[in-house]
Amino acid sequence: MKFLKLVLPGITMIAVTYGLARFSFGLLLPDMSASLQMSEAVSGTISSLFYFAYCFTIVFSTVMTTREGPKRMILFAGLSAFIGLLFMAGTPNVWVLALGVLLAGGSTGLISPPYGAAISLWLQREQQGRANTWINSGTSLGIVLSGFGAIFLAPDWRLTYLIYAALALAVLIWNYYVIPPSYKRTKIRLEKGSLSVKGVQGANPLIISSLFLGVSTAAFWTFAPSFIEAAGSYSDWQLSTFWIMIGIFGILGGFSGFLVEKLGLPFAYKLGTLLIASASVLLAVDPADWMLAYASAGLFGGSYIFLTGILLVWGIHVFIENASLGIGLPFLLLALGQVFGSMLAGVFIDVWGFAPAFVIFGFVGAAAIFAGPAKNVMPNTSSG
Repeated sequence: MKFLKLVLPGITMIAVTYGLARFSFGLLLPDMSASLQMSEAVSGTISSLFYFAYCFTIVFSTVMTTREGPKRMILFAGLSAFIGLLFMAGTPNVWVLALGVLLAGGSTGLISPPYGAAISLWLQREQQGRANTWINSGTSLGIVLSGFGAIFLAPDWRLTYLIYAALALAVLIWNYYVIPPSYKRTKIRLEKGSLSVKGVQGANPLIISSLFLGVSTAAFWTFAPSFIEAAGSYSDWQLSTFWIMIGIFGILGGFSGFLVEKLGLPFAYKLGTLLIASASVLLAVDPADWMLAYASAGLFGGSYIFLTGILLVWGIHVFIENASLGIGLPFLLLALGQVFGSMLAGVFIDVWGFAPAFVIFGFVGAAAIFAGPAKNVMPNTSSG
């Protein structure tokens, strides 16, 4: 299969599911909260449903992709994003919004395993590393698009989600026609591996790190736009530019595999955790200062994508006999941490305010440095 024929629809599907259906929520949350009269605690609980749905759907998708191949799960992911965005656009209350969030969040878990499988099935081995890198960049592309969407459509969040739903439908149709029927044109099959982590050397630090990083990043993803808006000195386009900065610098974070090779996994991991912890603390220093706020956004966007790449390399190394588990487990635990992190952040903000809550979550991120990898590994060719 031609490289671009698979990679381009992959980039757009990741942009739709991760960028538009999932991470755009934080940018649109201030207007949604005002319209639906949601407290910070309620907003945090609903946001946690993105990650809650992801935890279930990534397990389901991993099993079904192994059993039936990637195409069906890719289409299910696009359909889930499309329906979820429609529900969010037309929601009359928080209950329908929560249902839309579950469907939209579930699309991210559904899409991750099958596109990794599609790359291994339909592309040559020497192309797979580049393909993963480019497709993974779709997250940052979607975040950038959601930022520009907010600039031109704010504060009409319902229309914004409706347009995102139309884009999701177009990408779904594109993938339907491009992705070959599973196994039809290749003799390669996806083999089932053990899902047990018992007795696997190095698994415990990976598990702890993923959970800590999930908890620590949830506050920024969900409440950073609300935090700087509460400072009262930002226009709508400045708030959207803050989000765009996250996406633009996230693209730079895609060079994690290269940096691991040059600097070593332990050093790269420590660097990433310090940067992502600094982002939350820096925003808490003075959210009204646009230079500090934008620097915080850039730090967070770059270090988040950077760290997810490191978790991929680390996970594949730990579970060297079952790369699918090495890819899926860190992201499952990252999302599980974000479930609790989002709920806790909403409560902490209601009780203590934005700045103290962000400092707390920054220190949680810094604490993850103590659970990092103990030795160097070389990045696997399939990591982004």
